[in-house]
Amino acid sequence: MNKYYHTIGRRKSSIARIYIKENKHLNGQNNIKINNKTITKYFISNKYLKNRIYLPLLITNNLNKNLDINIKVRGGGYKGQLESIILGISRALCIINKDNLNILKKNKLLTRDSRKVERKKFGRKKSRKKFQFSKR
Repeated sequence: MNKYYHTIGRRKSSIARIYIKENKHLNGQNNIKINNKTITKYFISNKYLKNRIYLPLLITNNLNKNLDINIKVRGGGYKGQLESIILGISRALCIINKDNLNILKKNKLLTRDSRKVERKKFGRKKSRKKFQFSKR
């Protein structure tokens, strides 16, 4: 397993490219970098977002497997980026080991959430909200 595994995760308008490689020199820890920054430096404001990245690794017992994970993400906000990263890591773990497929499917980490923001229509305030009605 000395080669790179490359997958893509998408959510709303964010796209995450995941590169995973096994590194023997990490001594039982995963090295995760997002846009060449650590998780704590990238997701500064929210502790919830930092811990959710480890979810696919926790479920599949790959948390201490010496994985070197390099993530390139762009577009969208923090929440959309986080969910695209989770989808990309889940897809990569399925490529690495086929046994992870059923575990991740049960926890709904392999389904792409296709919801996007609905466009604004003309003659309305937002996509569905109307202007206030005035009788006179």
